[in-house]
Amino acid sequence: MDNLHFSNTQRAQVLTAALPYIQRYNGRIVVIKYGGNAMGNEQLRQQVMEDIVLLWLVGVKVVLVHGGGPEISELMQRLGKEPEFVDGLRVTDKETVDIVQMVLAGKINKTLVKLLEIKGGKAMGISGMDGRLIQAKMKNPQLGYVGYITGINIEPVVDLLEKGYIPVVSTLGCDTEGNTYNINGDTAAAHIAGALGAKRLIMMTDIAGVLRDRNDPATLIPELSISEALSLFEENMIDGGMIPKVECCIDAIHRGVESVIIMDGRVPHSILIELLTDEGAGTMVVKGEDSHD
Repeated sequence: MDNLHFSNTQRAQVLTAALPYIQRYNGRIVVIKYGGNAMGNEQLRQQVMEDIVLLWLVGVKVVLVHGGGPEISELMQRLGKEPEFVDGLRVTDKETVDIVQMVLAGKINKTLVKLLEIKGGKAMGISGMDGRLIQAKMKNPQLGYVGYITGINIEPVVDLLEKGYIPVVSTLGCDTEGNTYNINGDTAAAHIAGALGAKRLIMMTDIAGVLRDRNDPATLIPELSISEALSLFEENMIDGGMIPKVECCIDAIHRGVESVIIMDGRVPHSILIELLTDEGAGTMVVKGEDSHD
């Protein structure tokens, strides 16, 4: 690896170049949405955890919100259930919601907590059902236990941050009748980041960001205001799976998040490139032309 050939002077220059960015984020909240598709590669997963621990060690209050779609589908198939989707949303009957809970609140959540701890962080895993963090209702009876968020009780996350933990949140919701709901990870991250008044929400996915031409990564749009994003919707330049992602970015900003990044979680150390260099990564969505840092 290249960094083995760094001289000590070069290492020092890299660290001092990061200093203004570290100062900007020290003590501020950054929410990272880590998607099921961006989690696939084990080596990349290790690097993402290293990035999060590094940010935590320099005083950034990191909240990790995770999904787990591919692993849910995999376990369903192993148990003899065929995953079914309507408009990109998983049809979730009573049995499926149990599987979702097992995978999200159990396997994935605890694996991420364990990895963060191995890398030297202090992490605590909770689900949206803990402390009624994510309150939900049924979105559409034909989808079953797919929930829309009716309220956020952010207190459990704030308590963990104040005690110096990295909260790791799995996106399950609950209602007052005791039902469990599968909640879209991007939507949950936008609500949680808004309730925390986060400085930044980072949406890690498996594409470079918003592209003018979806087949050409060179057409990446580095920054979008809400009004520019709405124009792209009208021109059908944002389509498919990118529509709900950009809608979540806009929603998060309306909820009080300073800026939102959609970035490629498959790029090594993309979080550090985004937060601690002037290069940045992916597409940043901001409120408007006057709201730059």
